[in-house]
Amino acid sequence: MALHLSWVFIFGILGNVVSFMVSLAPLPTFYLIYKKKTSEGFQSIPYVVSLFSAMLWIYYALLKRDAMFLITINTFCVFIQTFYIVTYFYYGPKKEKIETVKLMLLFNVFGFGVIFLSTFFLHPSLRLLVLGYICMAFALAVFAAPLAIVRKVIKTKSVEYMPFTLSVFLTLGAVMWFFYGLLLKDINIAVPNILGFVFGILQMILYAVYRNHSKKTVEESDPKLQLSDNPIVVVVDVAKHAVEMQGDKGNNGRDDAFNKV
Repeated sequence: MALHLSWVFIFGILGNVVSFMVSLAPLPTFYLIYKKKTSEGFQSIPYVVSLFSAMLWIYYALLKRDAMFLITINTFCVFIQTFYIVTYFYYGPKKEKIETVKLMLLFNVFGFGVIFLSTFFLHPSLRLLVLGYICMAFALAVFAAPLAIVRKVIKTKSVEYMPFTLSVFLTLGAVMWFFYGLLLKDINIAVPNILGFVFGILQMILYAVYRNHSKKTVEESDPKLQLSDNPIVVVVDVAKHAVEMQGDKGNNGRDDAFNKV
């Protein structure tokens, strides 16, 4: 029993360390925003969604009661994502500020509020089960985002837009949290990280295959599918790209600003 708890502690600590470093990855972007004194051309949605995800996992961990390390890292994520959003909002033009407020209301107020109220009055065991499935489904959607990166790398034969260091840390994080969830016998934590590990390994294999190929910029191959260092934003980019392929193609100025991030 003591040995089991010690391994839970070790993987919890390691998961926190790796996730802490991944959470700091957007800092260069915000330093650039600070230098430019504007967040125009960047997106707030990855930080809004990351905040929403952290809120969900804190709620789940509080109900579970034996997942202390989920609380510690996601509490930090709440603070750092709030800092990113406030900075983005402060330097954003009026249009981007309005868009950020809408996203905050959609995800962090309405979305989280609906989940909280719809589960709060359930029996504790059922509430934990339902909330766990919600967290797992959301995590799976985020971990599936690298599919767009894989598609882009294969299409352009370039790893220019797939940061290798970030891929390594995301893979390491997936390993740590998988074993943490496994040792806690919690499939809601373990299962999404299997997918995260698989896609992380796939990205590193692609990096090894294409790293020596000549660079081909995204603009040359498909200007509407630029990729971000934040995996969450890829989901948004792909959805936006699919809609635009069906509809109006005359908003290139807006598209360029949307895709700069």
